[in-house]
Amino acid sequence: MRGRKRTRNAFSRQRSPRLHPLHFHSQARRGMPQTVCPAAGTMFTPSGFSPHLASTCSEADPVIEDEGGPQEAQGPGACLAEGPSITSASLDTLIQHLVPTTDYYPEKAYVFTFLLSARLFISPPELLARLCETCIKQQQLDQSPLDMAKVRKFGPKILQLLTEWTETFPTDFREEKMVGLFKDIIHRIAPCDEAYWKTLNQVLQTLSQKLAAIAQGEECIVKVNASSVSSISDKLVAFKTKSPPIQKEMLSICNDPYTLAQQLTHIELEHLSHIGPEEFVQAFVQKDKLDSTQPCFSEQKKKTTNLEAYVRWFNRLCYLVATEICMPAKKKQRAQVIEFFIDVARECFNIGNFNSLMAIISGMNMSPVSRLKKTWGKAKTAKFFILEHQMDPTGNFYNYRTALRGAAHRSQTANSNREKIVIPFFSLLIKDIYFLNEGCANRLPNGHVHFAKFVELARQVGEFMTWKQMECPFETDRSILHYLHTAPIFSEDGKTHSRT
Repeated sequence: MRGRKRTRNAFSRQRSPRLHPLHFHSQARRGMPQTVCPAAGTMFTPSGFSPHLASTCSEADPVIEDEGGPQEAQGPGACLAEGPSITSASLDTLIQHLVPTTDYYPEKAYVFTFLLSARLFISPPELLARLCETCIKQQQLDQSPLDMAKVRKFGPKILQLLTEWTETFPTDFREEKMVGLFKDIIHRIAPCDEAYWKTLNQVLQTLSQKLAAIAQGEECIVKVNASSVSSISDKLVAFKTKSPPIQKEMLSICNDPYTLAQQLTHIELEHLSHIGPEEFVQAFVQKDKLDSTQPCFSEQKKKTTNLEAYVRWFNRLCYLVATEICMPAKKKQRAQVIEFFIDVARECFNIGNFNSLMAIISGMNMSPVSRLKKTWGKAKTAKFFILEHQMDPTGNFYNYRTALRGAAHRSQTANSNREKIVIPFFSLLIKDIYFLNEGCANRLPNGHVHFAKFVELARQVGEFMTWKQMECPFETDRSILHYLHTAPIFSEDGKTHSRT
């Protein structure tokens, strides 16, 4: 009787499709993450882009600016709820709006939004070159002698803008041309105050450290992938030829759900820390029908390495969960593994780690696991039903989005670092950005950049940037982390031997 109840209620096969691991490629049309996808008309609520954006796709919106000029915000994407005052404008106008003067500095929200989206229309080195050229002309930095009083007012502003650029988009400065332009503009204003050189050196030192950390992270991704592939290829045959007790299992490495949830959170935050905001733009770049210019970066430069590595991690965790459940020979042991991962998923939910939570649920919903009806009949699954309900794709994942807002609010008001963790279901974030990109053109029919679209993009990416900066407060367990990265797993097709 319990087995029949499990089949009817837990998976609800006729009412909600099963979630699958993801498949991500830089070409958006071919490689959208393969999650449950509601109709396009429902994609933008409750946390997708605003409905009015779709209506502006075919309108030639004018530039609308506040009389007093923009004010500084608090961080990436800050103040984007109200939004910068520009809804559309020519690229030249947007660049001019970025240029600081003696009595004007663009609001921080605008800086983030434009630097994020401008790479679709102009390469970062070309943008910086035009920015510096405009500053030199406006402030007469190519003349001698300099107007010292004027440059002393302008100097801190241009230095602040370039510092923000290096902090938020450090990979732009991997090109020597970017660093050269930075040094040149500071060299022109340095005669007014030698402190500019000191600040420049500090900024470049910090930038060098960031770039070194990014390079190290990319090397680690390559090593983890290599070791994982090697481990799988070496041990897959062993799985099929040796009895299960010879193989290590998760419960022999870690039998405490909370500890495993903490280690999963370590891996999630490590992956997030390496993802730059520009990867979200580069992932879905495409030729705009209304844009007559050539793409500003080639396929080789469309680096989404860290983003793709994170999607691979999600897939790996899905298959690892399914493999661990299917490995034991006896139904009672398999039921214990199911209950263990249900508890791990619950702890992930409590921590705010929604990505691992969804990966575990997806793994438990794979057909090799879901068909183990007798095993499910022996497992206590009440908590699993609750977790499935929280991550139900119905209403464009309404329940999950509500829980995510709750976690975000907790993070803003928390005193403990453990309560500040927010790790979103990454595939859904990617899907929201994908549909935002597909739903609105980058340019309007009059050739203006559709800036309102990029305001919403920056809001979503900016929120993610805030969450990814969180350092994991939990202690690391090297043995558990190693197992999670290297334990052999089966593909869904490879689980045909699983017991029923």
